Amino acid sequence: MTSFTSLDTLVFLIYFVAISAYGIWIYWSKKRSSGKATHDFFLAEGSLTWWAIGASLIASNISAEQFIGMSGAGFRIGMAIAVYELMSAATLVIVAVFFMPIYLKNRIYTMPQFLEQRYGPAVAATMAVFWLGLYVVVNLTAILYLGALAISSIAGLNVLACMLFLAVFATVITLGGMKVIGYTDVIQVLCLVIGGLVTTWIALDLVAALAGGQGAVRGLSELYLRAGEHFNMVLTRDDPNYMDLPGMSTIIGGMLIVNLNYWGCNQYIVQRALGANLHTARKGLLFAAFLKLLMPVIVVLPGIAAYALDKSGTLGDAMRPGGELNPDRAYPTLLALLPAGLKGLAFAALVAAVVASLAGKANSVATIFTLDVYNKHVNRGASEQRMVWIGRISVVAAMAIAVLLAPLLGIDKKGGFQYIQEYTGFVSPGILAMFLLGFYWRKTTAAAAMFATIGGLVFSVFLKFLPLVMDLGFLAPIGFAINNGAGSYEIPFLDRMLIVFVMVVIGMVLLSTTAQRDDSHKRMVIDRSMFRVDRGFAVGSVVIFAVLVAIYGGW
Repeated sequence: MTSFTSLDTLVFLIYFVAISAYGIWIYWSKKRSSGKATHDFFLAEGSLTWWAIGASLIASNISAEQFIGMSGAGFRIGMAIAVYELMSAATLVIVAVFFMPIYLKNRIYTMPQFLEQRYGPAVAATMAVFWLGLYVVVNLTAILYLGALAISSIAGLNVLACMLFLAVFATVITLGGMKVIGYTDVIQVLCLVIGGLVTTWIALDLVAALAGGQGAVRGLSELYLRAGEHFNMVLTRDDPNYMDLPGMSTIIGGMLIVNLNYWGCNQYIVQRALGANLHTARKGLLFAAFLKLLMPVIVVLPGIAAYALDKSGTLGDAMRPGGELNPDRAYPTLLALLPAGLKGLAFAALVAAVVASLAGKANSVATIFTLDVYNKHVNRGASEQRMVWIGRISVVAAMAIAVLLAPLLGIDKKGGFQYIQEYTGFVSPGILAMFLLGFYWRKTTAAAAMFATIGGLVFSVFLKFLPLVMDLGFLAPIGFAINNGAGSYEIPFLDRMLIVFVMVVIGMVLLSTTAQRDDSHKRMVIDRSMFRVDRGFAVGSVVIFAVLVAIYGGW
């Protein structure tokens, strides 16, 4: 394994200086641009192009939990884990057509704002506090800690020092506002894609060398021969990883709920497009969908290559620190094998992914706290400049809290990707039900929305621990329960989300139809013309779905 050389340091410094200089230039060149100070800082209203929106979406989404966690899942499970990335492409198209027009037509800038307009201040305040807690305690901490662990293992630096570097770097970018985040994300994505593809190429070349060959194409062929079972796209019930990816539910069941909630009801993501017009926003989302199709090559394939290399003995004990196999070591181990210079490029790609995600998440924390908590419940008469100042303070505070909490949560022991999915999955079904019925069913009441908020969490916890008191073996014939090897049957995570979603929708419908009609809150402005798309978007969408059909059609 090669050490981090002066050439690697130089490559990384070039990336660091380029990002910093470009961010400063964007900040000053667009400082006097259009819009109110708050809209300019939090949304970059009217300033982001479609390619900046698309790049920012991917840069914010792809982070340490993908590079580290998903590569680790590729090592353990195989290409089937790519369903998270591939189905995201389809979901982005759905969000662009059916979610974005409603947000923009009704001038929605934050998710709590939508909830307040649709359901009233109680629901909005409850969810604002929930989102702030989720973003800081779950997302920021996981991204920060996993990123620091990966950087520490590559560069040989102290984990705390790496956390502080990432936190400070991301905070500086975030303080410039959404315009700086959006446009620097273009460079971040460029580094992410180029560095990621280089890492994949080298990994496949190492696999090819196992058979005396060279090149990525030969390596891919050799990888299929050595780890063919890792290329199954849909797992069968006898697969040991079925609990994580339960067959067709990964395509048409719970995965749809995961993605619709993430891409359509998530301030962190939707915020990138809320400051644009509909045409620009849709093009940005479509561009992000195409980039998503590339992600399995960057974040999953290296994990499968590491599996083949480890199986051949090439990696030695690198995957077993302390003597126990740790799949999340797959990506850092591969980076350590890269030659001088290329390691610096891959290192820059990883840092870019982590910093972009941290900046995007911190900006969303600032947006929700300032616009939905401070301005509504603390200081209603706050000036534009005051709210921007409060937003910046909240960025620093959120990052400081994440730095303090991250080492205490045992994130590395849970597995980063699984850590985030586990905790967000308890509430995703209720949030999605609340949004969908709020959009498209005028009779939905505030009481029903509050039920979705609390009931979704209660149902999720109930089904999680139900196997402790009840035998669920009767669900096994239809694939909704799997023997956990300890004498009981458990409901797979994604199936549990689907069941909870259905239960919440039924509960919301019953509450709304039996309660007295409430017309005190504003309904969403919707007409059919909002959902029409131009020819270019339609053609691009057809291509996206055709690729997905080709990938999954044989399984």
